[in-house]
Amino acid sequence: MRAARKICLILSLIMVLPLIYGLLTSNITMWQAAAVSFCVLGSVGIGGVQALKNYQYTAWIITAVVSALIYPAAFLKWGTFDLRNKWLILGVVQMVMFGMGIQMSLKDFNGLGSTGKGVLIGLTCHFTIMPLTGLLLTKLFHFDPEIAAGVILIGSCSSGLASNVMVYLARANLVLSVTVTAMATMAAPFLTPLLMKLLAGTLIQIKFITMMMEIINIVLVPIGAALLHDYLKRASRKQQNIIYGIAIGCAIYLLMLPLGLYHNMESRFSEAGMQSAGVFGFLVGAFVVGTGYHQLYRMKPKIDSYIPYLSMFGIIYFTAVTTAAGRENLLHVGLLLFLASVFHNSAGYFFGYWLSRVFGLDKNSSRTVAFEVGLQNGGMASGLAGTMGKLATVGLAAAVFSPWMNISGSVLANYWRKRPVYDDLPKMKVLKSKEYLQ
Repeated sequence: MRAARKICLILSLIMVLPLIYGLLTSNITMWQAAAVSFCVLGSVGIGGVQALKNYQYTAWIITAVVSALIYPAAFLKWGTFDLRNKWLILGVVQMVMFGMGIQMSLKDFNGLGSTGKGVLIGLTCHFTIMPLTGLLLTKLFHFDPEIAAGVILIGSCSSGLASNVMVYLARANLVLSVTVTAMATMAAPFLTPLLMKLLAGTLIQIKFITMMMEIINIVLVPIGAALLHDYLKRASRKQQNIIYGIAIGCAIYLLMLPLGLYHNMESRFSEAGMQSAGVFGFLVGAFVVGTGYHQLYRMKPKIDSYIPYLSMFGIIYFTAVTTAAGRENLLHVGLLLFLASVFHNSAGYFFGYWLSRVFGLDKNSSRTVAFEVGLQNGGMASGLAGTMGKLATVGLAAAVFSPWMNISGSVLANYWRKRPVYDDLPKMKVLKSKEYLQ
């Protein structure tokens, strides 16, 4: 497999020749095909190079952007099927969040007691620095209202699992990172619509309750299903039977909806009542999915290791569809959006680290907060833009910011990895002594 990847890498380098020739001779067909081939082969190939292996996911994101810019029609519709369909986007973003939830555990919340100060600082910095920086950048670059709202949106979203990966690579405080990510995710249904209402309410119409319900549906529901699976791993037989009984009842409820129950509720409930019923339906569905997935896990225990790849595919899908849908806007403001992403991301790292130091956190914890503040949940931002029906405008920032966040995060993580910090030197010496004796 590694040899095949290296061959792909060599072929991608060969593709540079027709790419340059096509550009020089204005042969559009040639350079477009060569550019996409270069990206695809390169994305496969760098997996065979140890030094570049961590950048493979980022390479696929860049491939999605390049392919969608060159062949936008291929990522908008397949025949009569619209790839921007609201329900398809909802399903994919839930799949992404379920994959995120699979990497989480109920034990992640246990760190709250031991890392309370760090969590409070991390959450405060995350939900102040990033949305306010986003607002400042929209004023500085004078983006159109919907594109500007997208910049503020990605700044107002919770942190994603990418921050946990970067903290792990940097050998910083992983317990704090996981806890901040978990708490930020739980806080997002309230804080994200509140920040959008306050900071972007004059740019696009923001319905607080509607957005809160959407975040519950696309974030908390799939993560809840994954955490139910985690609970069942450790539950006693009696506890499992109770959960299975509830799941059967939930499945019966879902089967009754198309048989007349939904129509009956529609005639009795107000619009707000139907929104609540919709969220309840998703929660019921999460119970069924979480239980069903656990049964599949019992038969195929290795399935957990494959789910993150589905999440990656989902984010690549969002990136491609968003880029294709917003191609004209991206060609017009793409460079400015990229510059905004660099400033936004850098501000998160800088202020996250130094404010943590000012408030008394040790260097490793401050490095952790820097990642938690600087790295946003691009999948959540894309999902919300899709449910608004504004993927081509509001969702554009997420498509541009996400690749840069992965690149900068990987670079910073590897930089700090080579410069470890031992805040408790005596304890480290004792540990090394014990390891030596053993």
